[in-house]
Amino acid sequence: MIPWLGTALEFPAVDRALAEPEGLLAAGGDLSLARLTLAYSRGIFPWFSVGQPILWWSPAPRMVLFSAELKVSRSLEKTLRHGAYRVSCDQDFAGVMQACAQSPRPGQDGTWISPQMVDAYCRLHAAGVAHSFEVWMDGELAGGLYGVALGRMFFGESMFHRRTDASKIAFVHMVRHLAAHGFSMIDCQVYTPHLASLGGRLIARDAFCSEIQALTVQRQPEQLWGYQHNNESA
Repeated sequence: MIPWLGTALEFPAVDRALAEPEGLLAAGGDLSLARLTLAYSRGIFPWFSVGQPILWWSPAPRMVLFSAELKVSRSLEKTLRHGAYRVSCDQDFAGVMQACAQSPRPGQDGTWISPQMVDAYCRLHAAGVAHSFEVWMDGELAGGLYGVALGRMFFGESMFHRRTDASKIAFVHMVRHLAAHGFSMIDCQVYTPHLASLGGRLIARDAFCSEIQALTVQRQPEQLWGYQHNNESA
């Protein structure tokens, strides 16, 4: 059994999460700015489908990318240097979320990025807590990702691509930009071969929580989210 959250702004300790399904911690509550911010600061995130109650998760082990361990293949580095694209930050947050919701996922039927989730994270974005990185090709949104930033910790949520390598371009630019401003770790939530190929790896949940406890309280650099990179003349 898992706890049912009421109106009180609280979560169970993450070590109470179930082993099966892995990381399920609690149900109920709401998707308010205060609750979502508290959840991320404790290594917890919401993930549920339409028709389900809000479900809260804290998997063990946790998939992360240490910025210094980012892996970029030679072919991807060539695309980054010579491809025709533009990268922006926070130029179309809602568009990125909608595109992530519409992207098919292997082994998944439908999407967990429901209108309820889009509304909640757009409110987080309006509050300066959630952010997106967009890749544009030929004037169209070709790929991107979004997540939550607290202090100098970025919690990745989802990514998509409509053109080859567009999501990887967004990811690499995001990691390199944030690393240059003191973000040493990116949360990737759960293992996927795609993230592993980019340098992501699993760490113990207690180690993850210790890292985010230190990183989320650090002061965030000013003008961090005005990132732009134009490679269209390449």
